[in-house]
Amino acid sequence: MDWLSEHAWSVWLAAAAILGVAELMSLDLVLVMLAVGAVAGMVAALVGAPVLLQLLVAGGAAAAMLALVRPPVVKRLHTGPDLRLGHGKLVGQEARVTAAVTPHETGRVRLGGEEWSAAPYDGLSTIAVGATVEVLEIRGATALVHEVPSLEA
Repeated sequence: MDWLSEHAWSVWLAAAAILGVAELMSLDLVLVMLAVGAVAGMVAALVGAPVLLQLLVAGGAAAAMLALVRPPVVKRLHTGPDLRLGHGKLVGQEARVTAAVTPHETGRVRLGGEEWSAAPYDGLSTIAVGATVEVLEIRGATALVHEVPSLEA
């Protein structure tokens, strides 16, 4: 029993290593939090704290990690950039008018390497051939566009 009390730090270190390796297989971020608690228990053992205090320190550190660190880390890992598919990825892009866009007749724009039918977004504008427009919405196979003001006067 003397050996165990003198080498408690190595038991804590082994527990942390085992939990760390097990975390590599589970990838759930629970066992790594427990491993941090084991490291805290190891530090308490190196300082010379009694076994009961080592257990309390390890348990407290593990509980704190599970309650305070894991939720935001998991949330950050599970969120990512919005994936825009289909027509949605074309909204916000610029296009070049190839056939005049008028309120009464749909025109044509070159958008994403393809020809699209186009109508004015506000329903009132007339956009000349060669103008640069921004796609504000896609309705069916028609791009609703608004002319981008140019700096040329």
